[in-house]
Amino acid sequence: MRTVITFIFLLMSLPIDGFAQPKTLTFGIVPQQSAKRLATLWTPILQQISKQTELNIVFSTAKDIPTFEQRLANGDYDIAYMNPYHYVVFNKSAGYTAIAKQKDKTIQGVIVAKNNSHIDSIQDLEGMRLAFPAPAAFAASILPRAELTKNGIAFTPFYVSSHDSVYLNVSRGFFPAGGGIQRTLNNMQDKVKSELSIIWQTAEYTPHAFAAHPGVDQNTRDKIVAALISLSTNEHGQALLKSINFNAIEAAVNDDWDDIRALEIGTLLGPDKRK
Repeated sequence: MRTVITFIFLLMSLPIDGFAQPKTLTFGIVPQQSAKRLATLWTPILQQISKQTELNIVFSTAKDIPTFEQRLANGDYDIAYMNPYHYVVFNKSAGYTAIAKQKDKTIQGVIVAKNNSHIDSIQDLEGMRLAFPAPAAFAASILPRAELTKNGIAFTPFYVSSHDSVYLNVSRGFFPAGGGIQRTLNNMQDKVKSELSIIWQTAEYTPHAFAAHPGVDQNTRDKIVAALISLSTNEHGQALLKSINFNAIEAAVNDDWDDIRALEIGTLLGPDKRK
């Protein structure tokens, strides 16, 4: 009996592949939209990646972009989908390394105004209070604010947490105009989009990065990249990509974001300047 008990405990102490729990990874998505909306869009994609990689990949985001930035600074996400400016900053400060990006796509910021508001260009925004997602939202905030300043247009920025919130606030007349990007504008409900007009847009830049924390091993990174790329190779994956306005995803390297580095934007604003 003693021998049997010893054998049972020995078996219990050994790893059994059939019962091994898959590794859990947090996948952080920049909160350009509400957490509920992002969860609806991204959870099925991450479930598909989990299935293919045999990893347990868990959706995560933050209540707003500044909180997301703090979590990147802390290294809270194993994998993160972040804007190009965030990538340049947190590649340097937290060691996140690009593994993938949207294929054959660039990011382009826009300023939108409500239809029939008699605002047709950025010159019409003189002295107005304008909506932006967050101070460090690259194409939706940094670039539009820089353009307004370069043109000598006085304005007061007001940060409303997400791209969706910008579009809703402008469509409802709470702000005369605001900053966003083409992709998130395309993702909005038709009713909201139909009430907005683009009055200015930025140049095109390398899009958001899928980036891995330095604690994620190369084998795991390779599995995730392969799964992301494979989404465009079958009807189910194509439907998942279409839901976030992607056509395909491709592998990426750090140097792909040198166009952002060349802008020499500087570091993130401190909490006292995020008002």
